[in-house]
Amino acid sequence: MRLQFAPYNLKFATPAGTSRGILTEKITCFIRIFDENNPERFGIGEAGIFPGLSVEANDTFFYKLMELQANVRIGRSTDLTSFPSLQSGLEQAIRDFTGGCRGIYFDSPFVSGKEPICINGLIWMGTYDVMRDQIEKKINAGFKCIKLKIGAIDWNKEIELVKKIRKDFYRDNIEIRVDANGAFDMDTVLIKLKMLADLGVHSIEQPIKAGNPELMAFLCSVSPLPIALDEELVGKFTMDSKRILLDTIRPQYIILKPSLIGGYSGAEEWIRLADEYGTGWWFTSALESNIGLNAIAQWVATLNCTMPQGLGIGALYTNNLQSPLYLKNENLMYNPDLSFDRNQLDALDWRE
Repeated sequence: MRLQFAPYNLKFATPAGTSRGILTEKITCFIRIFDENNPERFGIGEAGIFPGLSVEANDTFFYKLMELQANVRIGRSTDLTSFPSLQSGLEQAIRDFTGGCRGIYFDSPFVSGKEPICINGLIWMGTYDVMRDQIEKKINAGFKCIKLKIGAIDWNKEIELVKKIRKDFYRDNIEIRVDANGAFDMDTVLIKLKMLADLGVHSIEQPIKAGNPELMAFLCSVSPLPIALDEELVGKFTMDSKRILLDTIRPQYIILKPSLIGGYSGAEEWIRLADEYGTGWWFTSALESNIGLNAIAQWVATLNCTMPQGLGIGALYTNNLQSPLYLKNENLMYNPDLSFDRNQLDALDWRE
C-alpha cells in the first residue's frame, strides 16, 4: 500500500469572526491511500488541521506524516495518539478504500438520500447588524436551532441579539445555543449565564478558557444554563484522561470534533464515557473541507442522535471541492447521484 498527501489552502468566502480573531483562510491536508499496482483507485480522507487549537498544528505534523507514509509502504503501524487529525484522515481514507473508493464511508439511509441530518444554523461573530442579518436569513431558511458565536463584540449588543430572537420566537419554536470559545472571565460569567438562561437559551459551549477544570467544574455545578465542553476535550487522548475530565467537571454536554479528538475511534471513546456519565453529546465540524464534512456526516447519520448537529455543506469556502451534501431547510441531505469528482481530487498537489 502507498500513502500520499496534498496540502490545500481553503479560502473563506466571507471573513469568519471567532474569539480567536478573524479567519480568511485555513490550511488542511488531504490523504489518499492506494495499491501501487492500481493507483487510480484510491481512498480519500482529510486531516483537518486547526491552527491555534489542534495539538499537532506545528512542524511535528509533517514529520509524523512522513513517518506514516514510510510505515504504510512497509506495512508497519504508526502511533498517531498525539496526532488526532492524522488519525481522523487515515481512518477516513481506509474506510473509503475498503468501501470501494466511492466516497461511501458508512452505508445508511442517509447516503441513499432517504434520511436527513438535522443541523443548527451557525451565526458567526461580527457587528450587531451583520449578526442580526445572519440570524434572520437562517430563520427564514427554516432553521429551528440557531447557534451564535459570542465573545467578540460588546456583551450588551450580543445579549440584545438573543433578546430579539426570543422576542420574535418562543423557545419551543427556536432553540438557541451560544458558543463563547472561552471568552468569559470568572468575574462576570455567572451573571451572563443567568441572563442567557432567563432568555431560554439551550446551552453554552466553553464559557471560560480550557485548562481550568476546577473552575469549570464549579460552573457546571452552579450554572442555571447547561454547559458544553469543546476545547476542553482537546489533548485528552487516553481513556484515563477522558474519564478524569468527565469525572472532575461533570458537564451537561460535550462537543465532538473528530479532527481534534482522534477521528472515529477517538469520538467513539468519548461517546461511551459520556453515555456512562449521563452526559449529552453532539458533533460539530472543525472547519473541514467537503471531504472531511462528508466523512463525518455519514458516520453521524448512523448514530441515531436526534439533536441538531453542528455540520454543514462547506459553503464557507470559495474553493471547496465537489460534494454530494446539500441543504434543504435545516436538514443536511445527501445526493446519491453526486459523489466526489475523482479527476478533481487526482489533480491536487499530491506528494510522497
